[in-house]
Amino acid sequence: MAPTILIAGATGNTGRGVVETLSKLLETSSVISGHRIIALTRSSSGAVAQKLAKLPGVEVIEKNWIEVSADWLRENQVVRAFVASQPQSSQFTEESTFLIAALYAGVEYVVRISTNAPNVRPDCLAFYPRTHWALETLLSTPEFERLKWTSLQPTAFAEFYLGTAAELINQYRKTGKQDTLRIIGPADVPIAVIDPFEIGVFAATLLAQKDPSPHNKARYVIHGPEDVTGNQVVKMVEQYIGTKVENVVFNDTSFIDAWAEAGPEPKNIILSIKHALESLEKRVSSASYTSKQVLELAAPKCTPAEALKRMLEG
Repeated sequence: MAPTILIAGATGNTGRGVVETLSKLLETSSVISGHRIIALTRSSSGAVAQKLAKLPGVEVIEKNWIEVSADWLRENQVVRAFVASQPQSSQFTEESTFLIAALYAGVEYVVRISTNAPNVRPDCLAFYPRTHWALETLLSTPEFERLKWTSLQPTAFAEFYLGTAAELINQYRKTGKQDTLRIIGPADVPIAVIDPFEIGVFAATLLAQKDPSPHNKARYVIHGPEDVTGNQVVKMVEQYIGTKVENVVFNDTSFIDAWAEAGPEPKNIILSIKHALESLEKRVSSASYTSKQVLELAAPKCTPAEALKRMLEG
């Protein structure tokens, strides 16, 4: 059996970029030529999973990544892996279980998705950045010395930050009416939103390195190539609809309230996510904060305007 690169959550917003990029690199990279790519998904019948299954060198397997064991990793000869866990109260348990399995299976290198760098600390009031801090701390212990790892710390995802803008534009095109434009960021603070697919491109580039040692224990900040403020998002919307936006709410957290009400997580845990958005006010989410290694290996290219256009085109 060929050595394997495992992508946990392959059909997710970052995982898809990892799989597609690795498939292309199989044809051009002497480092991973001959490897196979296992794309894990909870449903192999989905449209994205079926598309990935057609890519050269990719095998889509229907399996919940949190159930991956050290034995399964050894049986499939997994040597490198990518993981992007979900922000939920069980996140530490699930991802640490995966990482321990990787350690005992002899996996060489793991690339994982973290969150906005200023929030990754033990005293963050939002729950999930503390989880990422704890996972990175776990990986930094002597017990995990055999497992090389890199954490990617992105700013706000473009489709998340600009999603309400796309919704208003589509609504206006259909009905000629507007709802309130709700933007999670401030009116005048520059934020370099990032296309999650491009995070996947960078992760794949790391996984294809001949020697991952220079990137071991690294925490790379990955932001988009161009800043955008809340006011600029409003102007972008107005250009599309040809009229003024009637009502705008900046620093919007109403979606978190709705998330908390929907359950099943404890409300106070979900509501703590509001504190994660406070870092957007600190002017540390601009393009200038992107790590130089990101710019050297796979610099993000998708601007906010391009991201919004793609969302509108479907």
